[in-house]
Amino acid sequence: MAPAGKVTGFYREGNDWFCNASLVSDVTLVVDGVNFHLHKFPLVSRCGRIAKILEAAQGPHEGTLLTTLEDFPGGSDIFLVAVKFCYSIRVEYTPRNIVIIYCAADYLEMTEEYGEDNLLLKADAYFHKNTIRNWKDCILALQTCDPVIPRADKLEIISKCLNALSVMVCTDPSLFGWPMLMYGSLQSPGGSILWNGINTGARIQTIESDWWFEDISYLAVPLFQRLIQTMEARGIRHENLAGAMMYYCRKYLPGLGRWQSGQSGKTRTVASFSMTPAAVDQKVLLESVVNLLPELKGKSFCRFLLGLLRVALILGVNHTCQDSLERRIGMQLDLASLDGLLIPSYSDSDTLYHTDCVERMILHFISSEPAVATTPAPSSFEIGTSPSSDPLRRVAKLVDSYIAEVASDVNLKPGKIRSLAEALPESSRSLHDGLYRAIDIYFKAHPWLSDKEKEQLCNMIDFQKLSIDACAHASQNDRLPLRVVLQVLFFEQLQLRTALAGCLHVLDTESAPAAPVAVTGPTDMAGQIVQRDGWVTVVRENQGLKVDLERMKSRVGELEEEFSKIKQEMRKVTKSHSYLSSPRFLARRIGCKLLPQSSDTQPDVVESTGPTPRSSIEQPRSSRHRKSSSLF
Repeated sequence: MAPAGKVTGFYREGNDWFCNASLVSDVTLVVDGVNFHLHKFPLVSRCGRIAKILEAAQGPHEGTLLTTLEDFPGGSDIFLVAVKFCYSIRVEYTPRNIVIIYCAADYLEMTEEYGEDNLLLKADAYFHKNTIRNWKDCILALQTCDPVIPRADKLEIISKCLNALSVMVCTDPSLFGWPMLMYGSLQSPGGSILWNGINTGARIQTIESDWWFEDISYLAVPLFQRLIQTMEARGIRHENLAGAMMYYCRKYLPGLGRWQSGQSGKTRTVASFSMTPAAVDQKVLLESVVNLLPELKGKSFCRFLLGLLRVALILGVNHTCQDSLERRIGMQLDLASLDGLLIPSYSDSDTLYHTDCVERMILHFISSEPAVATTPAPSSFEIGTSPSSDPLRRVAKLVDSYIAEVASDVNLKPGKIRSLAEALPESSRSLHDGLYRAIDIYFKAHPWLSDKEKEQLCNMIDFQKLSIDACAHASQNDRLPLRVVLQVLFFEQLQLRTALAGCLHVLDTESAPAAPVAVTGPTDMAGQIVQRDGWVTVVRENQGLKVDLERMKSRVGELEEEFSKIKQEMRKVTKSHSYLSSPRFLARRIGCKLLPQSSDTQPDVVESTGPTPRSSIEQPRSSRHRKSSSLF
């Protein structure tokens, strides 16, 4: 109901709003510092809150009443819409203002008690008949909820929008048009796309299950989190929910783009062109998403988790979030890649890479696989016979490659190398070639290490699990301590002897006289056929075995000769040390002369032309070690 004198509109002068009416205003309402000069009657007839305020303010004084409306939903702009409605001026409802108008009507108590078809009833009708039935309008309405979330929750506006979106995601999009009601005006009855009502002839493509990822990415983090939880309660597949969260993170965490190449360039939907991206706190986003992520496994998902961990270390998230990421990655460490594990150290640490983080992930993997510690190490001929240990072997290979990558860091301590290598059980490595390569790279980058430190690292290598090529490289590697080289030579000779014995056994069996043929039954005849086929196979391989036999014979001879020389040199070193500690040698060094005894037959003179202890030690090593070549 309008006051006396028809109101045609409102106009603004500075910080004051006035209405075009013949009557002078008798009440002034202040909203967010803006003054509205209005009339009591139209306000009291529609707004219960203003009616109560004016009733409480009645008194003997006359003149204009001034009052302030604190914390008004939507501010002065939405209050102007409510005032226009009170003055019977037409109000336009849109998905962008319906939530704020709904909350403002509730704030002003514009119920049916204070007038028929009041603002609260009209806003509620528009919301239920238009907004929550349309995908795009639901998204737009939720975008405007941020400043009025408490009151919108009280009116159940947010929960109704979230439930509506969840239902539309669960339902076949073809039932709503393509892909939802917001595209109804874009599709002709024949299925082609319309532009300004003109049939373009272009056909609509098949709808994919991730069509909604782009649209919900425009929601703020709290509403996005609540939407994911609502969808999960509706029974939407965890893979789809994880895909939506991955898309959301890639959009607002730029650091993930490098590690998720080829997956972030999704085409925008028609609905998203009218939306504005949300203002997101990256740290809050990451911590929220980690709490929402389902327990999934897969190479792409593991790569995504590694990218999240990298960004989390940069942003400095809380310890709980970081530990959760490390645990999730550790449980599927066999699916990780080497470049994903090379996480730079963003703290004040001297090392280049965050090795502590990787070590914790290894421990999480071991704890998630309770049977790995008891799995026996298969021989080199049974590498493909234990499917249950495949993840453990992949992790061992990955860890060896990781150690080889970080070994070139000059600030990396030997203890960290040991802790990374020993984090896995002994049964995880069928061959120790990768571990040997990593330690050799570490020795090359740290030439100042003492022999004791080198021996401690070499003790992690099982030289019986080195291949022939690795043994040959290690026997000529001058970066290894002498004791380690002797062990390598011993095991290399042992392997060659074993192989040689096997070849000789085959040759002896081949040259044995054939057994006399006897009349046998069908069963015995079948056995003879099988045995004969086996001998045919041996004969075919005989030529190759003979060549290998000659090579191994020569190699064994060389190793035996070299080993005997090493023994002789070691005896010389021992004798030199015993002579240096004798009393006669010490007395001569300090200028004293001992009386010769009758039993002394050797002159008490040290020949200057003889080899010194130092040269006797260095000579065998220089003659024994040839130039170390790179095996890998």
